[in-house]
Amino acid sequence: MGRVPTPAAATASLPSTASATPSLTRGNLVKEAPPGMFETIKHLPYGVTFGYPTGRCSDGLLMIDFLAQDLGLPFLNPYLGKNKSFDHGVNFAVAGATAVDPADQYNLTVPVPVASNSLKVQLRWLKDFLKYTFGTDQEIRRRLKTSLVLVGEIGGNDYNYAFFQDKPVAEVEKLIPGVVKTIIDAAKEVLDMGASRVIVPGNFPIGCVPGYLAMNAAKSEPADYDSAGCLRELNDFAAKHNSRLRRAVADLQASYPDAAVAYADYFDSFLTLLHNASTLGFDPASTRKACCGAGDGEYNFDWRRMCGFDGAAACAEPSTYLSWDGIHMTQAAYRAMSRLIYHGKYLQPQILSFPEKYGQT
Repeated sequence: MGRVPTPAAATASLPSTASATPSLTRGNLVKEAPPGMFETIKHLPYGVTFGYPTGRCSDGLLMIDFLAQDLGLPFLNPYLGKNKSFDHGVNFAVAGATAVDPADQYNLTVPVPVASNSLKVQLRWLKDFLKYTFGTDQEIRRRLKTSLVLVGEIGGNDYNYAFFQDKPVAEVEKLIPGVVKTIIDAAKEVLDMGASRVIVPGNFPIGCVPGYLAMNAAKSEPADYDSAGCLRELNDFAAKHNSRLRRAVADLQASYPDAAVAYADYFDSFLTLLHNASTLGFDPASTRKACCGAGDGEYNFDWRRMCGFDGAAACAEPSTYLSWDGIHMTQAAYRAMSRLIYHGKYLQPQILSFPEKYGQT
């Protein structure tokens, strides 16, 4: 599940508890303390730009953090956090989670990394939270009516885990209908519960991600890349997911005319960021390279020595890179993406308004 519910963007709806001093609580994944590759996000250099690791897969803040700031809100606390305030919103997202429940998606003889807290689980957390906090269906509807619900961005890991098993694109494409249906069904549920503003993000152009570029380098030909150096087939795959999701969001908009339902275009906004990297303050020579990695190869990415592992190191200036660890973006890139989407043309339709007091972070 995305991060929900945050109070309405209207100034009058902002809570008096908004904090002038930013502080971040470690996220839901870290609260569960899973072993394996995600162990590294608990430690520096993750969080290095912010000042300490927070369980975010970046050197600092994410888009949801910038959105909260722009709405004049404190950062959202994770649902699994203990003794934390949820007066201003709750974050149910879990790093590494899938949309479709793993038991329904994969042959369980194949190990799936840290994907137990699927969208179904996160939606159940939301319902439990609302019931425990507000009690009656009437009060839940009233609260959701003045909230903003983000359903994602999710679905990317459903495909990542399949691709990481070296499955061909044609086979992974068969997952798209089920993934999109799961996302849309979750959005329908929160709308039926009374949500009046819902954002459903699409997925990134994964053919531009350093991890995928490195993984496919040995088996790709020059013709497999576009003018930006991204893998055409993988971007075409992501576009197919987004096209189906966008059509489903349009159906939601028609079915719920009294609600404001928007599609967040992560695909085209990222390509805009990529093609305008130099004017936006990024190093154009580093747009396809991880800031934190093993330090060798064109993409500074090695699955055996990912960021946080022995032999990997972070670059001196993460703010000049788009990619933090070869999979996730830097704080600077997330800030730019947040501006392009929530303050620009890539939230369709634009359903947010921002208090002048806070403006853009």
